Amino acid sequence: MVTPRFGFMLPISDPFGLGTPDIAAAARHAEQVGAGTVWVGDHLAFHTPVVEATVALSVAAAATERVRLGFGVLLLALRHPAWTAKQLTSLQVLSGQRLEVGIGVGGENPAEWAAGGIPVQERGTRTDAILSVLPDLLSGNPAKIGAPYHLDVPPLAPHGDMPPLWIGGRSEQALRRAARHGDGWIGMFADEQRLASALGHLRRCCTELARPVPRIGLLVFTHIGDPAKGRAETARFLEAQYRIPFEKVERYTAIGTANEVAAKLDRFARVGVDEFILFPAATDHHSQYEQLGQTLELIGAA
Repeated sequence: MVTPRFGFMLPISDPFGLGTPDIAAAARHAEQVGAGTVWVGDHLAFHTPVVEATVALSVAAAATERVRLGFGVLLLALRHPAWTAKQLTSLQVLSGQRLEVGIGVGGENPAEWAAGGIPVQERGTRTDAILSVLPDLLSGNPAKIGAPYHLDVPPLAPHGDMPPLWIGGRSEQALRRAARHGDGWIGMFADEQRLASALGHLRRCCTELARPVPRIGLLVFTHIGDPAKGRAETARFLEAQYRIPFEKVERYTAIGTANEVAAKLDRFARVGVDEFILFPAATDHHSQYEQLGQTLELIGAA
């Protein structure tokens, strides 16, 4: 079993109505307690206020020295591909090449796609069109982006090394996309059985494409502490953030004492996860970062 890596989601949204969090302080804190990566999601508009992803990671880059900077995940099809590539290459250079680029198709909030002028039914096709040339765009090579864009993009400079590319999503199309393009795959809302099924399909896709199996990432909503308080806060968080009844997704969360959360993460690791994205579902993310740091020590000792 590969020793897993652990990253924390930054608090770029406001599901509890407490105001915009201090993203710089959160990134510094995550780095101090042992996170390997800080991650952000991506939405133009969502159910709660949300800070734009590239701005959030730029703040995190300036506030930290070591921790890697991850998009988990970027809604690439909602953005202009050339300008987005320019933002990514700039962030890669200015951060000292600490970027991890996760890509997903989204679609759960049609209003943001309408606001962006992108038909939501085209998001998969557009994502694939950009992914086919993204290594050129991020490596300073000219690129031709096909339909529906029909763009000739000149070399984008400055640029650094090609960052690791992660593909998010549980659908068959997402798993095939990860097999074709990804250095890693990111899953979400999964228990051990659902995860094992997805990994089996991913491995079959890789075999068909004669591609190596990518790294396996999993986003897990966590709350360490009193289980009753943890369930209540996690329910409030998920229902505000995603408009999902907590009962439908509770089994996918990791709530309880540090030992209980560590045990659940260990079970995921034994299925095949080697990159955890831990998302504190709590009003006090700083307290949860401290608790997660102690949990990582437990996992390391085990």
